[in-house]
Amino acid sequence: MLGTTVIIPSAIVPQMGGGNDEKGRVIQTALFVSGVNTLLQTFFGTRLPSVMSSSYAFVVPTISIILADRYSEIADPHERFKRIIRGTQGALIVASTVQIILGFSGLWRKVTSCSPCYPLVGMGFYELGFPGVGKCVEIGLPQLILLVVFSQYLPHVLPGQVFNRFAVLISVAIVWLYAYLLTVSGAYKYSPLKTQSHCRTDRSGLVGGAPWIRFPYPFQWGTPTFNAGEAFAMVASAFVALVESTGTYIAISRYASATPLPPSVLSRGIGWQGVAVLLDGLFGTANGSSVSVENAGLLGLTHVGSRRVVQVSAGFMIFFSILGKFGAVFASIPAPMVAALYCLLFAYAGAAGLGLQFCNLNSFRTKFILGFSIFLGLSVPQYFNEYTAVAGYGPVHTRARWFNDMVNVVFSSEAVVAALVAFLLDTPCRCMIRRTFKGDTRTEEFYSLPFKLNKFFPAA
Repeated sequence: MLGTTVIIPSAIVPQMGGGNDEKGRVIQTALFVSGVNTLLQTFFGTRLPSVMSSSYAFVVPTISIILADRYSEIADPHERFKRIIRGTQGALIVASTVQIILGFSGLWRKVTSCSPCYPLVGMGFYELGFPGVGKCVEIGLPQLILLVVFSQYLPHVLPGQVFNRFAVLISVAIVWLYAYLLTVSGAYKYSPLKTQSHCRTDRSGLVGGAPWIRFPYPFQWGTPTFNAGEAFAMVASAFVALVESTGTYIAISRYASATPLPPSVLSRGIGWQGVAVLLDGLFGTANGSSVSVENAGLLGLTHVGSRRVVQVSAGFMIFFSILGKFGAVFASIPAPMVAALYCLLFAYAGAAGLGLQFCNLNSFRTKFILGFSIFLGLSVPQYFNEYTAVAGYGPVHTRARWFNDMVNVVFSSEAVVAALVAFLLDTPCRCMIRRTFKGDTRTEEFYSLPFKLNKFFPAA
């Protein structure tokens, strides 16, 4: 849960002009809102054991807001930070309406022909895996090795379910202690500052910048500001988050041993995901929310698909966000350790989308659509990312910055590109297959709303 919720604010808050104090407050707010959104999603959304957390889909438009000309002239870093975060709040509030409308109106449906995008929901984050481990090999590699050994080998050797359930916790505790010993022994005393920032356990500044007790509240940074161009870019990110979340919901339903996700339940979950983005904008988390991909992988790793476990975890998220010092301690885990976790968790999430048992793999056309869409889903975003890294802007570079951001955001997502290619290749060649979920009597048990709310909110 702490992965993206901590890493994304830690990366973008300094670019906004914020210091350790602002970083700690943003992380507290993000953790608090993630806990609230998780409770809303598990009670009233899809009812799956899904965690809501910060999404990488919203990072690009946030960076675009940071680089806007009207903020570059502000000399005071603190004032610049407040102006920028209010700009992101306004853009997120506008973007949330897209998900709310598509979700609660029942317009968003699971498209069968977009199955190739589901594996890329997890596999598409490959650049966040071993490249992150390599930034501090002496910490990241032991974390990866221990996690694989504890989760895949020891359960077959030792009796009980301890390593099946707690492989992540045990491996993180061991490597975190090892990283702390390296830090206090002076192993990085003469290392470059960049190496120290990745490897040391006392370089984040989160603990010192976090207050002991603080309650996040709406509009804590001031009144949100609205800009049409920034809002359009954030709307494109909301669409990307829709596609990626659809694949994540399907992965979670499979790992939780639930029945196939009905379209009405998916739409309901997307609607509440829009509410989550709205809360991000109201509270000022500096980034939007979507369903946590690493949480889907964790379900596959631990074999625990309990909704109640996720709800209790959400309660802990809210508790630690209010007690700032405690939350900051957990948030100070070195990034290479988190990257090592990504290597396994994103792989599990991607593997859940490889369920091709209902596809006719004897058909060369099916093989072409699967292979071509997955290949372009990896290749096109790679081109966009490499172009941006070299030129400083995306391949689409017109005078309309909002249009550039919209196109570059969409085509930088592996899952979205794969979904678009598969949809365009498959849909014109056959009629859409309609499927009913009424045949399985367990569907209502899995997805019905609590407190007999189904009679008041029927399926859209």
